[in-house]
Amino acid sequence: MRTLSARTRGVTVAAVALMSMSTAAFASSGTSTSATPQHPRPVAHQSVSRNSSWPYAGTTRDPVLAAVGDIGCEPNTKANSANPTDLKCKGKDIGGLKAEYATATQVEQMRPNLVALLGDEQYQVGKLSDFQRSFDKTYGAFKFLQRPSPGNHEYYAYTKHGDNEAAQNGTGYFSYYNGTTANGAIRPQGQAGDYNKGWYSYNLGAWHVISLNAECNSDTFKHNCNPKQGLLGLETQWLASDLASNHAKCTLAYWHQPTFSSTGGSGDGTYARFASNEGGAADTWWKLLYSHHADLVLNGHEHVYARFRPMAPNGTVDTKRGITQMIVGTGGEDLDTLSSAADLTKAHVVTGQDTAYGVMKLRLGSAGYQFAYRPVATGANQPSSVLNYTDAGSARCH
Repeated sequence: MRTLSARTRGVTVAAVALMSMSTAAFASSGTSTSATPQHPRPVAHQSVSRNSSWPYAGTTRDPVLAAVGDIGCEPNTKANSANPTDLKCKGKDIGGLKAEYATATQVEQMRPNLVALLGDEQYQVGKLSDFQRSFDKTYGAFKFLQRPSPGNHEYYAYTKHGDNEAAQNGTGYFSYYNGTTANGAIRPQGQAGDYNKGWYSYNLGAWHVISLNAECNSDTFKHNCNPKQGLLGLETQWLASDLASNHAKCTLAYWHQPTFSSTGGSGDGTYARFASNEGGAADTWWKLLYSHHADLVLNGHEHVYARFRPMAPNGTVDTKRGITQMIVGTGGEDLDTLSSAADLTKAHVVTGQDTAYGVMKLRLGSAGYQFAYRPVATGANQPSSVLNYTDAGSARCH
């Protein structure tokens, strides 16, 4: 999501698989993989010293998944020369490359087995040239570990705040992750799943992990956010089938727009269960995940960090079967404002912050998980004390 905030308006469990950086061997959309995901396939197995710097994962028993979204600022290139300066990397309220480098370094220090990207990897419209000039400068160092999901800025036009950029409908995103053929055509399968679909799943340790594409209000999805129709209907059918065949003890899913909002959609202080059409459509995914005893849902879109109480699909707290939602939209581009609405803060959100950038670290155990979030770069005009925020804990799988 790209909204100027209120303040702006003032595996390798005992061994590590060395991954091939080629995306050619990436499993197709809808294929669940075991151990380390086959996206790309591991080419060797060997023990790696805890002090080894490459790959990052150490010899710990439980794999680490880093998670973050809303990352790459728009570079100041000739192609972007007509776009407003305040929306680019050096904009006065943009985190910029400084924040990107900070969160990228934080990911590397986690030494993750894989990195779940929660959409809006590259602003404003995810052109391939912008991926190459911004996102790749920072997060490109560990691209082969990334398991992305797309966001609205990879699919939709951007015509706000004096900007006027055409929709890319995922072409830059799929070109960056899946690569192109010699004649420039996007490869049909790769690191981001099947081209023009973009959903897939993989296993990591004892966990089954699902990456989904929520960008239904796009030309690719024919602007149809009905989860029973069209391309979104096919994706929902695939999710139901994937969950039915899943025998892992623990399940995690991620996509971009959250079903349960922490900002009200625009940082306006009112709580809304669905802050977007895409979040409303994802309500069907929540019901499927809930019925199959899923444990975690991760989202971006809202440029804040927020951890919700375990919830049933209707938004009521359910400590026995409820799914915990975490919004981690603090990758570096900009920040929104958490809602202060009483029904949100008292009944839904346990904790959150909207003043700094940071990444979630998840250690995925055989019967539960540990989580740790801390910011590493301050937002615009924020004191260094905001970096003292931390949120950490653990929970068991259903």
